[in-house]
Amino acid sequence: MEHDSKTSKVKIWVTVLRVLIGWHFLYEGIVKLYNPDWTSFGYLASSQGPLKPLFSMLTHPSVITWVDALNMTALLVVGITLILGIFEKKGALVGIGLLSLYYLAHPSLPGLHQLNVEGNYWLVNKNLIELTVCILLYHYPTGHFFGLGYFRKERLTKIEKS
Repeated sequence: MEHDSKTSKVKIWVTVLRVLIGWHFLYEGIVKLYNPDWTSFGYLASSQGPLKPLFSMLTHPSVITWVDALNMTALLVVGITLILGIFEKKGALVGIGLLSLYYLAHPSLPGLHQLNVEGNYWLVNKNLIELTVCILLYHYPTGHFFGLGYFRKERLTKIEKS
């Protein structure tokens, strides 16, 4: 009985974490979508570390519009899937990819002067923490008991029984 209680608490808190991370992604996507002056140019142009040449190439005028649109779309997709609890494994994978790129553009390495980031940490920063949470959400999806995934599961069960 005690094990069931602990498992239930873990499910609840992982679900809360899923919704909170989803909210952050969705908020960031909406803010960028409704700000006509927003571009990822500054973030990419100030990238550091070994992948700086790759991120600098993405600032080319013929590419940056696509990069911005893909970034906004990815943020919205991750936010919607995690908040609603449907296709959350796919959303978590997109989040892992996006956050990996954010981290690699501005790696939190000792000795690098951090520009365009929320702080100067050694190795661990917000992007790495959220990336780790997305890995957890990929391996421990919760939408099948709290989210639209529950209704999808119920519908598929009814179809299989027919």
